[in-house]
Amino acid sequence: MNTNHRLGVDIGGTFTDATLIDTDTGEVRIAKVSSTPDDPSRGFLEAVTRILDEANVAPQNLGYAVHATTVATNAIIEDKLAPTGFLATEGFRDLLEIQRQIRASIYDVHFNKPTPLVPRDTCFGVPERLDAGGNVIEPLDEEAVRRIAAQLQEAGVESVAVCLLHAYTNPAHEKRVGEILRETFPENAVSLSSEVAPEFREYFRASTTVINAGIRPLVGRYLARIESRLSEMGVNASLLLMQSSGGVYTSETGKEKPVYMVESGPAAGVIAAGYLGSQLGRGDLLSFDMGGTTAKAGLIQNGAPHITKEYEVGAAATASDHGAKGGGYPLRTPVIDLLEIGAGGGSIAWVDTGDVLRVGPQSAGADPGPVCYAAGGREPTITDANLVLGRIDPEYFLGGEISLDVDAARSAIEERCGRPLGMDVVDVAHGIVEIANAAMAGALRRISIQRGFDPRDFALVAFGGAGPLHANRLAAELEIPTVIVPRSPGTFSAMGLLATDLKHEFSTTSIERLDNLGTEVLASTFETLGQQGRRALERDRVPANDMRFERVLDLRYVGQSYDLAISVHDAAFSPTERTRLAEAFHHEHERVYGFNAPGEPIEVVTLRLSATGEITKPSLRKVEKHSDPDAARKSEREIYFAEKGDFVRTPVLDRYKLGADCRFEGPAVVQEMDSTTLVHPGYTAHVDSFGNLLIES
Repeated sequence: MNTNHRLGVDIGGTFTDATLIDTDTGEVRIAKVSSTPDDPSRGFLEAVTRILDEANVAPQNLGYAVHATTVATNAIIEDKLAPTGFLATEGFRDLLEIQRQIRASIYDVHFNKPTPLVPRDTCFGVPERLDAGGNVIEPLDEEAVRRIAAQLQEAGVESVAVCLLHAYTNPAHEKRVGEILRETFPENAVSLSSEVAPEFREYFRASTTVINAGIRPLVGRYLARIESRLSEMGVNASLLLMQSSGGVYTSETGKEKPVYMVESGPAAGVIAAGYLGSQLGRGDLLSFDMGGTTAKAGLIQNGAPHITKEYEVGAAATASDHGAKGGGYPLRTPVIDLLEIGAGGGSIAWVDTGDVLRVGPQSAGADPGPVCYAAGGREPTITDANLVLGRIDPEYFLGGEISLDVDAARSAIEERCGRPLGMDVVDVAHGIVEIANAAMAGALRRISIQRGFDPRDFALVAFGGAGPLHANRLAAELEIPTVIVPRSPGTFSAMGLLATDLKHEFSTTSIERLDNLGTEVLASTFETLGQQGRRALERDRVPANDMRFERVLDLRYVGQSYDLAISVHDAAFSPTERTRLAEAFHHEHERVYGFNAPGEPIEVVTLRLSATGEITKPSLRKVEKHSDPDAARKSEREIYFAEKGDFVRTPVLDRYKLGADCRFEGPAVVQEMDSTTLVHPGYTAHVDSFGNLLIES
């Protein structure tokens, strides 16, 4: 059987995207269908069916399929977790209620902490106690655990999270609690913190384990549904899942640790941008992904995305960047460092009680969608505003699959925003776009400048259905010299699913001064983590030659609360390596915080190991040379540009007819099936040898 095709499917809030690659020829096909929020698996299967039919590819010819989904994220945001129980060390039952003594908004007297994900009546304390070194102070009361299990079963609990004090140092009590619980509950109903997040900081570990337990039944059923229907279609390929860290893992592992895929969709876009940069020889990139519901910004340095190990999920956390903000539920899993804001094509424009125009974070989503879709939407959106400004062709949306209603969009903007503000429809539409641009420029500043990077040193990779419409304006605002718009930008995130590797993360907390921690202890601990990683990759049937292991130390100055990740180059930890680690930490501390203290002692907090199974990546295909832009000219239409203060007669170009070396001046519009690129006056666009569109001043 010739399994020469790879499939990636990315489910977003508005559309579900699919990308199919022929590994023999490099040919790429795309498909885009509306998402189905009531049952995301329907949109997934519709996208798979469509792309296989259009490509005339038999289901049996799929080598593997990779999936990114928002199922886990939506369950958390919408508070639809499975009924969950929580077991902590006796005296720590209220851990989820107490949370942390920080506030998302310091001066907000109405601020309330996030509602605990587990109600107090299904939280229990277990008689047992370990000290910080993992030594037993009080033995585990097994009979008490059995009584608690019976109470949880009677309460209708479907999943159980266990987080005992200092279990990251000695997991023996937790493992025994898990064995006892499995006498009452199924194997896949129990989540242990020592397996999900074996690190210190009690609330972070508990929150991560509870979220894993709460989404485990939901994700398990979702994946089982997809696997069953793929099997019915005749697809025998393995189903892989995108993780928040940018790697993929098998669906079997995903059912056990779904908390590692909470941010799988946004991660796929950053990986796709990094993959494109590697093909173009560009290592420093800002990724900008604007879809139908949100806009995401990420940073790639020296070809690798920045990874953070601490972030928040939940409705209150969506407007802020990743980190300990106090407005959501913290997770201690590796995740690509990105910012996500409520500014997508479907984000709703509205006028507040102070007669101020606002945009988002509420979205029209996939159902009913923007007003111009004529599917029942009544609230004007960013897409409606772009349509009124002439930036979107009403007859060529999704390649003509959807015809947009310009008059309905104008009426909605006038009725909901224009009249209350006493403004002209065009001025309001322009205001909507500029407010969204300001919010997205702010996200790009936070992911670059606030992280210690100058955006002028990076190129901006713009994708998502709406990204190329706004990218030129954002680049001008941040003085970014180059905008790169890949081919098929509307489905570009799905490409990221096919350009990454299998990955497993392992960690252990060991707080000790760097100069006191013995070489044998460091080497032995990493050897243990490496054995775990090797076993995981062997289960995934990865050949030994394709295994790669990356070691990282989380370091901090003695007395600090937070740490920085520093890569290990020499696993033998020679004196030279220890000196290099210290110097690298001082340098990173200065970059992140603006200062360092070389005379202060450094301590190790956590040892981390990434086990990667390398997968052969697809290569970009070159396009034919064609330097005449007139050959791609479709028509002209009136488009509003603030630089001109009015509508300007603008050429419309067909992206599929633009060849390599083609160059043209703005203003111009470039159309393709899944997106539209806007080139502003004063900018030049040219096509590289792979068909990417580069916009420069």
